[in-house]
Amino acid sequence: MKHSVEEITLKNGAKGLFIDIPGASVMSTRIQFRAGMLYAKNKNVYEIPHVVEHLAFGANAKYRDEQAFEAEFTKNGAYHNAWTSDISVCYETECADFEWERIMELQQVSICEPRFNEEELKSEKANVKSELTGYMNDYYRLLWPRVQQAVGEDVLDLSQRRDTIANIDLKDIREHYRRTHTAKNMRFIIAGRLKGRKHKLVKMLEGWNLKEGKEFEIPLAELHSSEAVSIRRKDASNITFGFSLVTPRHLEHSEVFAMSCLNHILNGTTNSKIFGAARKRGLVYGMGSSIASNAHNSYWDFDGEVNIENAEELFELIQTELMKTLNGEILDMDFLAAKSYAMGRFQMGAQTVGQIADYYADGFFSNGTIEKYDNMPNLIKSIDKFRMIELAREFAGSGIKGFAAVSSVEKAFISELENRLNF
Repeated sequence: MKHSVEEITLKNGAKGLFIDIPGASVMSTRIQFRAGMLYAKNKNVYEIPHVVEHLAFGANAKYRDEQAFEAEFTKNGAYHNAWTSDISVCYETECADFEWERIMELQQVSICEPRFNEEELKSEKANVKSELTGYMNDYYRLLWPRVQQAVGEDVLDLSQRRDTIANIDLKDIREHYRRTHTAKNMRFIIAGRLKGRKHKLVKMLEGWNLKEGKEFEIPLAELHSSEAVSIRRKDASNITFGFSLVTPRHLEHSEVFAMSCLNHILNGTTNSKIFGAARKRGLVYGMGSSIASNAHNSYWDFDGEVNIENAEELFELIQTELMKTLNGEILDMDFLAAKSYAMGRFQMGAQTVGQIADYYADGFFSNGTIEKYDNMPNLIKSIDKFRMIELAREFAGSGIKGFAAVSSVEKAFISELENRLNF
């Protein structure tokens, strides 16, 4: 979808993007605060941002409870959601174009005028506990916080997070909200048919009743390597694993694209060097790799599931193919095929208003960067194979690696698998 992007700084200090999509029948918004778990006042109430997020659509200045607010918000099919991460609390909406003003007003009252109360707090603490308990049966969700801890990030795992819920009371909720939900700590993205509406949107947003506050910095952790983490589950019938190679710097957009092409070569399809070869040998049903970058660090992550009897052969394959990559053994035809795939995904990637908003959200919320979607073809064409190999060498040579696995086997076996990844 054709669109234009304008960066806005409001008089109250909030920053955002207006994405004008001519002819759009939908308006999509993202309102983000740096208010995630790393900004809890202390570890004893670590899960407080998650509870605040759950309370976001509850009682407020105009509606007595969540049910009344929900009935009004969704009566014409509008959608809302919120999510919490280590860094962010983000509130999202999507609505038909004809009711964008009404939805913006409802979003304003929910974010700026909540009425936290004991009854809803009790319910949402129970709901958050239930959510985290469910996540503990999802082995990928279980292992990745342990990988983060292994490399030195200051996070809690799921069990530790769940244990903090009982410590949260109403004064903690109000303190965290007042400290983090401020104008200068807010970033936003509004996407839809904005022609002729920008002035009104600015006026509405500048009228939000938020204290000025300050924009929070993203915490910097001292990262390092660690021994493998084994999470024992007696009922685990296979090994679910994840490992991360970390370089302690932010990647430019072009570098993220280069690593994404490498991930496609290694794990993108059943024709790929690791996943594809493993599938052909009957070693795994699924595994993959991804790249992520924030203000301070960048992560090359791998994960998958493997039957115990196939684990050693799979890790030998991973080691072999990664060493080939580090030695520069990437065929030109594989590299060109990855770039062609990336170009096709680009053309498929902006078919909805929500997809366009999501594309800009990641970079803008984490680093304040804006890479125009129309620039992607040039970025893809400019990806250099040798630069891609250099980046892989940077990750492998950083000396920062974390590894965790969920299984029923002894830790010695998990450590043996991790030791096979010797770059």
